[in-house]
Amino acid sequence: MIDVRYSASPSSVETATSAELRDNFLVPGLFRPGQVHGVYTHDDRLVIGGAVPAEGQLELPAWDVIGTDTHLERRELGVINVGGAGHVLVDGEKFELHHLDGLFVGRGCEVAFEGADAAFYFVSAPAHATYPTTHLSHPEVEPVALGTPSGANERSLYRYAWGQELETSVLQFGVTVIADGSVWNTFPPHLHDRRTEVYLYVDLDEDDRVFHFMGQPGATRHLVMRNREAVISPPWSIHSGAGTGSYAFIWAMGGENNAYTDLSPVALEDL
Repeated sequence: MIDVRYSASPSSVETATSAELRDNFLVPGLFRPGQVHGVYTHDDRLVIGGAVPAEGQLELPAWDVIGTDTHLERRELGVINVGGAGHVLVDGEKFELHHLDGLFVGRGCEVAFEGADAAFYFVSAPAHATYPTTHLSHPEVEPVALGTPSGANERSLYRYAWGQELETSVLQFGVTVIADGSVWNTFPPHLHDRRTEVYLYVDLDEDDRVFHFMGQPGATRHLVMRNREAVISPPWSIHSGAGTGSYAFIWAMGGENNAYTDLSPVALEDL
């Protein structure tokens, strides 16, 4: 099953109801046992999805909206396991993924998911070239330390695919883990004028929430989000949030280029 999301203008967001904001930008319900569920957004034509194999095997679908015989015929893929141990089959080769381990899969491959306790999050983007499939072990990625305890935004940034070391066409993705006692992510906020970014919030307790801020800098809005819910941030929208407890988030981007530092900082006085 796949849902389709259309692009929205900044002015429509300023006057949207909370329900309209959630319908356009919030992505709940990706992780359903025994199913693959996806969302196709016309913002940079990203596909985001969740695969929960349970006791069986699930194949990466070639949904009609993509218009190809296989999902990766003209796309590349990033996968991160947000559940227990499992594995991904790429053209029959098995890649074991533990919690928060990642996998980049190049254009043209066939992909299937297995693992009774696993929950796989994936993002695909159009690709102009083919690059090798690469396993990305979370413990082996050197994190970048960001923020401060006094600013309540101390966090560790794990860059899996970011335009260096691992070559991709346009896809970038990774994980940011918020330190205990901190609440803010991506703060101060910024814009990606040439790229769409998607966040998936993970590892929240059942009763915790993240207040995710979006919109143009001078007209921000917010969404209240649960564990394993995603949010689409168009190029004109900031992305920042604060949680009520410990959490992490998976970030993924696609667009005009894959230079990680291609961003526009937003000053707090402009919010």
